[in-house]
Amino acid sequence: MKFIHLSDLHIGKRVNEFSMLEDQEYILKSIQKIVEEEKPDAVLIAGDVYDKSVPSAEAVTLFDSFLASLSKMKTEVFVISGNHDSAERIAFASEILDAEGIHMSPIYDGNIRPVTVKDKFGEILVYMLPFVKPVHVRATLPEEERESIITYDDAVRAAIAKMNIDESKRNVLITHQFVTGAETCESEDRSVGGTDEIDVKTFEAFDYVALGHIHRPQKCGRETVRYCGTPLKYSFPECNDKKSVTIVEMAEKGNVEIRTIPLIPKRDWVELRGTYDELMTKSYYEGTNWRTDYVHVTLTDEDDIPEAMNRLRTVYSNIMKLDYDNKRTRENKIISGADNVESKSPAELFSELFEQQYNQPMSEEQRKFAEELINTIWG
Repeated sequence: MKFIHLSDLHIGKRVNEFSMLEDQEYILKSIQKIVEEEKPDAVLIAGDVYDKSVPSAEAVTLFDSFLASLSKMKTEVFVISGNHDSAERIAFASEILDAEGIHMSPIYDGNIRPVTVKDKFGEILVYMLPFVKPVHVRATLPEEERESIITYDDAVRAAIAKMNIDESKRNVLITHQFVTGAETCESEDRSVGGTDEIDVKTFEAFDYVALGHIHRPQKCGRETVRYCGTPLKYSFPECNDKKSVTIVEMAEKGNVEIRTIPLIPKRDWVELRGTYDELMTKSYYEGTNWRTDYVHVTLTDEDDIPEAMNRLRTVYSNIMKLDYDNKRTRENKIISGADNVESKSPAELFSELFEQQYNQPMSEEQRKFAEELINTIWG
């Protein structure tokens, strides 16, 4: 049995006021081509289909088109809701879609009924556990058992316990949680103090665990408990990440092979650093895709560049973020009151304030301008 593992599509996401829909449409078409070439038996989508619980019409239309393309290829699809999704919206029409091989996770009610798929080695039971919080699981338990569900790990353990797993069979779990020790990045949501962490041992009964929620592809504890990561980058700390889809080939019990296929985005994410003049020199960016990539620029000029963002955008059309790294920004001095105020001229006091604010003395040009302005004000 061959699966393609996806998660965290975040369809409809905006980053720094840039819509990602065009990039998402491009990458979903790339994934469709991989499905056509690999001919998997099923595609597993482990939550965060959308970026918001009430997605835009454009986001819904894009995902609908993606599901339709998979259905036309006679590929079974398993979709669960993540913490960004509305569980009710993901569950809509799930019973009707089941007949077409599109399995949408129902709202969690304490009863997870596996979907059975078959290959030459026998049955594989696919369990779909959407993102759940302790409160969701407590609501499904008898009153005397509710007090024992405090942490997310308690909740997931209780949910799995009710599945009555037959460990002699091949079992696959699709879920959307944070497993302890997973490497995170800026574009993810985490609970304060790590209260949402799940121990990887919680998943021991499963032959493969298709995880969603973490944006970097990685294994957790063992090779067969995996985050596939997002198909696109959504923050600058992910600049050097390699995005991919995860291919899982399951033979007889205990025999699972995993590989990845790289995904190439329409636009990459890059961080550029240098002076304004360096970054605007044609030889600096010529031969790169930086003019259309999503760009974070750090200028090292000591003086701020007027209208820097707009001027940089004439070359780097998708610049998202601009920072400075210079003497002024490296030190955050506390600006204190001046000493001997009565004995100092206004120009001297302004010069001291400037130096404390910008961590460097005024240039001769700045000093002359300030003196002329002060003389005009004081007459």
